[in-house]
Amino acid sequence: MTDSDVAPERVHPSSGPGGAAARARLGGAYWRLWISSALSNLADGVFKIALPLIAIGFTRSPVLVAGVTFALTVPWLLFALPAGALADRLDRRKVMLAANTVRAVLLAALAATVALDLASIWALYAVAFCVGVAETLYDTTAQSILPRLVSRDQLSRANGRLYAAELTANQFVGPPLGGLLVAAGAVAAFSAPVALWAVAVGALLMVRGTYRVGRERPTTVRADIAEGLRFLWRHRLLRTMAVMVGGFNFATNAAWAVLVLFAVGPASPVGLSEQGFGLLLVTVAAGSLLGSFLAERVERLLGRARALALSVCTGALMLGAPAATADPFLLGAAFFTGGVGIVVWNVITVSLRQRVTPDRLLGRVNSGYRLLAWGTMPLGAAAGGLLAQLAGLRAVFAASALLTLALLAVMPLVTDRAMAAAEREAGPS
Repeated sequence: MTDSDVAPERVHPSSGPGGAAARARLGGAYWRLWISSALSNLADGVFKIALPLIAIGFTRSPVLVAGVTFALTVPWLLFALPAGALADRLDRRKVMLAANTVRAVLLAALAATVALDLASIWALYAVAFCVGVAETLYDTTAQSILPRLVSRDQLSRANGRLYAAELTANQFVGPPLGGLLVAAGAVAAFSAPVALWAVAVGALLMVRGTYRVGRERPTTVRADIAEGLRFLWRHRLLRTMAVMVGGFNFATNAAWAVLVLFAVGPASPVGLSEQGFGLLLVTVAAGSLLGSFLAERVERLLGRARALALSVCTGALMLGAPAATADPFLLGAAFFTGGVGIVVWNVITVSLRQRVTPDRLLGRVNSGYRLLAWGTMPLGAAAGGLLAQLAGLRAVFAASALLTLALLAVMPLVTDRAMAAAEREAGPS
């Protein structure tokens, strides 16, 4: 999950989701980025579902299984800020190309260790960590490149279409495909993302142009990071939303890190197969896909603040459902609803952040935001594993839901008036 009394975003008649600029064609470069992003996220979806499923073949310890998620996500805590500085220093397209190439090579090496019967839980940890480092670079840069491809007034639409592709690939197609591939063997499960990342690199190579931000004077990486952090810290609205997302991601990763133990295997409460687990996660993706198309409409009908508050509530429902039921159909319904809310939040908040942040700072502000928002993910995964070990799986889901509902306490700071004022202050991009 990543962002009210509605006030118009712009007074110009072509502005806003329904304006002429928003309805204009998004352009060939955007759609080539869209294809590359879809393929890259499909690789992510297969890999991230394969990791815990293969991990439980080595161990059933909640702490060790959750450790795989910790290893994959801890780079956001360690490397988010340098990734943002690099996104503002280097050609953003080239950074994305390098990150996907590195991920493909790492997974190819892991597939080789599996084929040679040399794999272990520790090998999964090592590759997950390195893939996570590459992911920090790719995701930070990918979010920073978009305002160079479409106009300011098209950002909500462009982000919505990107989320539709990313979530369909990452969560709708990726999980069941990952489950099927794991059933076919670990080598197949790890080889498929290699091929997908390679094709994604090919699609991104077709996006022509230079995407390096001009610099007025030489600076150090440390100074660049400090400048981005100052901007984020002094911007109360962005700072508040980053903290809210951090709380939600802590709760989500606590629950998701042990969900496989609750859902997979004949001894689990739900009793699903690997393929069934993938299909259960598809319900989140299905809701996310619907949310990506509804986000603009929900934004107009409810106002951004009310839409964001509703997203928090649907997130709490999604995380708390396993504490109340092991019925896969009820779980699927809760996950679907949560998926809708997550994407509505993301489309609204990411578009806002892109509008109010100067382009030269966007990589660093995105990385600082994600340090707060995503740096909590490994902490949540570790906390979920420990709490499950001590108090049981259902305690994790109940605690995650309560923590998410507690985020509503800061919603009075996130109003439509505050968002519109921030956009007016930023002025034209």
